[in-house]
Amino acid sequence: MPAVSKGDGMRGLAVFISDIRNCKSKEAEIKRINKELANIRSKFKGDKALDGYSKKKYVCKLLFIFLLGHDIDFGHMEAVNLLSSNKYTEKQIGYLFISVLVNSNSELIRLINNAIKNDLSSRNPTFMCLALHCIANVGSREMAEAFASEIPRILVAGDTMDSVKQSAALCLLRLYKTSPDLVLMGEWTSRVVHLLNDQHMGVVTAAISLITCLSQKNPDEFKTCVSLAVSRLSRIVSSASTDLQDYTYYFVPAPWLSCKLLRLLQCYPPPEDGAVKGRLVECLETILNKAQEPPKSKKVQHSNAKNAILFEAISLIIHYDSEPNLLVRACNQLGQFLQHRETNLRYLALESMCTLASSEFSHEAVKTHIETVINALKTERDVSVRQRAADLLYAMCDRSNAKQIVAEMLSYLETADYSIREEMVLKVAILAEKYAVDYSWYVDTILNLIRIAGDYVSEEVWYRVIQIVINRDDVQGYAAKTVFEALQAPACHENMVKVGGYILGEFGNLIAGDPRSSPLVQFNLLHSKFHLCSVPTRALLLSAYIKFINLFPETKATIQEVLRCDSQIRNSDVELQQRAVEYLKLSSIASTDVLATVLEEMPPFPERESSILAKLKKKKGPGAVSVTELEDGKREGGELNGGADRGPDTSVMAASNASTPSPSADLLGIRSAAPVSAAPASAGSLLVDVFSEAGPAAPSAAVNDDGFLSSAPPSEDPAPPLSEADELLNKFVCKNNGVLFENQLLQIGIKSEYRQNLGRMYLFYGNKTSVQFASFTTTVSCPGELQSQLNVQSKPVEPLVEGGAQIQQVLNIECLTDFSDAPLLNIKFRYGGALQNLTLKLPVTINKFFQPTEMSSQDFFQRWKQLSQPQQEAQKIFKANHGMDTEVLKAKLLGLGMALLDNVDPNPENYVCAGVIQTKGQQVGCLLRLEPNAQAQVRNAPHRYERHRYETHLTGTKDTGTKCTSQVRKAQVRNAPHRYERHRYEMHRYERHRYETHRYETHLTGTKDTGTKRTEQVRKTQVRNTPHRYEKHRYNDLPFNMEFIYEITTCTHLIQSKFPIIIFYR
Repeated sequence: MPAVSKGDGMRGLAVFISDIRNCKSKEAEIKRINKELANIRSKFKGDKALDGYSKKKYVCKLLFIFLLGHDIDFGHMEAVNLLSSNKYTEKQIGYLFISVLVNSNSELIRLINNAIKNDLSSRNPTFMCLALHCIANVGSREMAEAFASEIPRILVAGDTMDSVKQSAALCLLRLYKTSPDLVLMGEWTSRVVHLLNDQHMGVVTAAISLITCLSQKNPDEFKTCVSLAVSRLSRIVSSASTDLQDYTYYFVPAPWLSCKLLRLLQCYPPPEDGAVKGRLVECLETILNKAQEPPKSKKVQHSNAKNAILFEAISLIIHYDSEPNLLVRACNQLGQFLQHRETNLRYLALESMCTLASSEFSHEAVKTHIETVINALKTERDVSVRQRAADLLYAMCDRSNAKQIVAEMLSYLETADYSIREEMVLKVAILAEKYAVDYSWYVDTILNLIRIAGDYVSEEVWYRVIQIVINRDDVQGYAAKTVFEALQAPACHENMVKVGGYILGEFGNLIAGDPRSSPLVQFNLLHSKFHLCSVPTRALLLSAYIKFINLFPETKATIQEVLRCDSQIRNSDVELQQRAVEYLKLSSIASTDVLATVLEEMPPFPERESSILAKLKKKKGPGAVSVTELEDGKREGGELNGGADRGPDTSVMAASNASTPSPSADLLGIRSAAPVSAAPASAGSLLVDVFSEAGPAAPSAAVNDDGFLSSAPPSEDPAPPLSEADELLNKFVCKNNGVLFENQLLQIGIKSEYRQNLGRMYLFYGNKTSVQFASFTTTVSCPGELQSQLNVQSKPVEPLVEGGAQIQQVLNIECLTDFSDAPLLNIKFRYGGALQNLTLKLPVTINKFFQPTEMSSQDFFQRWKQLSQPQQEAQKIFKANHGMDTEVLKAKLLGLGMALLDNVDPNPENYVCAGVIQTKGQQVGCLLRLEPNAQAQVRNAPHRYERHRYETHLTGTKDTGTKCTSQVRKAQVRNAPHRYERHRYEMHRYERHRYETHRYETHLTGTKDTGTKRTEQVRKTQVRNTPHRYEKHRYNDLPFNMEFIYEITTCTHLIQSKFPIIIFYR
């Protein structure tokens, strides 16, 4: 920078600042400022031209007034004029004013850009630096468009001075962060990378910040920087503090540059070149060795700089996770910091050891510090350090130390800070379940947990203990005995009452032989807590009472008396009143056998992933729970067309074995995705309107206004579909949620729902490794004719997936016409430098667009007989491979998407279904009969269907699947094709219909009315197909076997195309 001469001092500015400071009140200050603004305005508008010094002085005053909080609406042009000055101080003030006061929408931006271009081409390093600083400070998109191509040229030019290179690198970094799509390195990539070899350390420091940011988005383009970064790091680490005197900070050579180099290396997997890898390992060992050396200075700056490099080196060692020796050494070094007097060091050591605990190489080394960590949990004054200590105990826990760690965490819970108690409770519950060898210990632990921190025990925790007790016969008696003893405490938490009521209601008979826990004693103990509980808990206790009547008939009179009292049957709460009345009546009129059937013991719960783990992961955020823990606890969760897990609800225990939903999650947490709200369909794009997240889609563009990408033809180099792609696809024919694919690197989960001819699918990509996935891209394509049959739009995904993290992608699906193929999902990413390329079939099948339709027996068979043409029927006789379980078979047919019609077929052994396939242009009614022959283990599945183009019914033209009635021929009401959302009927102007809600079931029932009048038959049946009242059916999750897929050809418009109808049987 040029020196500022004495004559450059602005006396007028100094006087003005002094006057402002001497003002006694706000009013006096405003008065002085207004006076100065009037003076400056008159000077700028005066006829006499101002010289550069005066302009600079007045612009400085305006800048000072703006910094005081006052608006400035003039003087911008004078500041721009200062940019053309050849004096440094005048140009500097001009750039400063522009950086602070001029916005990107200013009309002066073109003049400013011209002045900046002139300075960049002047080759004056001082002026070039000022221009680059201004670009970086403003950082607008207009600046990026104007200079994004010019700055890389300045950066790599051989004759550019070092100070300008530093400014250019940091300016380019600023533009890349604000407008990454405009900063295209292209041909400059290799030359920018080679700046790491520059002799000027300042240039290297600035360049590495730029390269690190670019590498995170485009790792493949900058992978050559790894060897150069290792080389530069080796030179710094092996140098003495006197070798880099200008860049030595308290005896530590280039600490900032060293940290940046180590951070850059964390963007890539370990080097494949043996020489480079060996050199890097040597550098890391040197850093660990230097950490053991006595400090060369007692000043805190020296230890801070040295420890900063050490922690970055440990982060790199953890990232590679491939050098056992370095991992153990890093763990030992962190162990020394656990007892350091500096709180920040203890915090960082605990945080780093949490990550080390997940490595197979260092887990045992971390466990050696368990006593130190427990001591930190008990004695640390800083709550954040205590929380990190609890995290580390959770991470280092295994079967060998689970009881010790759980006991210490329970002990700490009694005095733990309130902000971390809920998280501690979740961790104790997870560890107790995960490492329980003796389930009696698990029961003791959870009950103790409820006793100590009952207010922080969520429903998921006590749901889980009940599920485990019900599923394990060997622990039921012990659980009943233990919870009975726990309830005898004078002060008992409500969650304990819930657990006690449920377990004693189910298994109280196992301890009834002891006089101290006789049936009447159990009942009196539970009822003594009744008046202290909330309404949901009271409802559960009432259910437990009716269970007691079944288990212990001798308590019937006592319990009926309780149910009969006014406080129950006339309770102000409807739920309690209804339960009391119903249970009283049930116990009075039902026989012993009926009671035993209705109130029998709960069946085992299906094995599902613990919802506690999912809640902890959600609370902590991505990556907080180690992938190892997730893998150990993983269960593949699937729902049969939206079914949910069961949880111990009060009403379930009472009157039936039907299960109610309870929170549950799988590895990816797909059930916790945000619910999709339904919005009324409009005349715009239904694909977006139904799911109400944005405006209409633009199918003609590659990317619409909502950021959705339209499906594309298969790319040039996709991987062929996996050999098991069809098998994975078939798993989702009768369910919408679950894990689609999983290997040792990646897990893909799906959550989807469908409404009429529209669907929305959420894809969850989970990185199961500790290494970052780079260049992560997904492409959805519709091969062949599927492009004209199915419209799939997808939102792009983030290109980087961190280790242990999960990203989500949303797909919008529209069924244009019938189809038989499935869209392809191609996934590409780099793991450890190697390209991973796999292709799957998305589970989108024609039955997803079924709309269930209810029909009477007469209507069904009348319509069945009308569909008698050969092209309207398909029939298949096949042999059953398994026993014909009625409930399983019903669930399969319901899962197919059609309505299962009861009491329709004269033969009660037969199954009858009806539904409508919804597409954009038309609807196809389908009737199905399944006729089992139990003796021959043979089934006959005839299937009839029809297709209606709505306008043909209204105009009286020949129907594509049925005959048109004479009544409709007479009506002669026309409706233009593809405009079927709304109709005005000529004969009945008082009634307006949407095509979707038009009595489609009248076609299925065979009535004659198609849009002019409602027949008495339809009035009676009141069967409606309402698009905005989407009904989501949930069924029990059942195992399935796909035995065959038979294809049927439809009538005139489907002779050339086919779609599969899938029938399952066991």
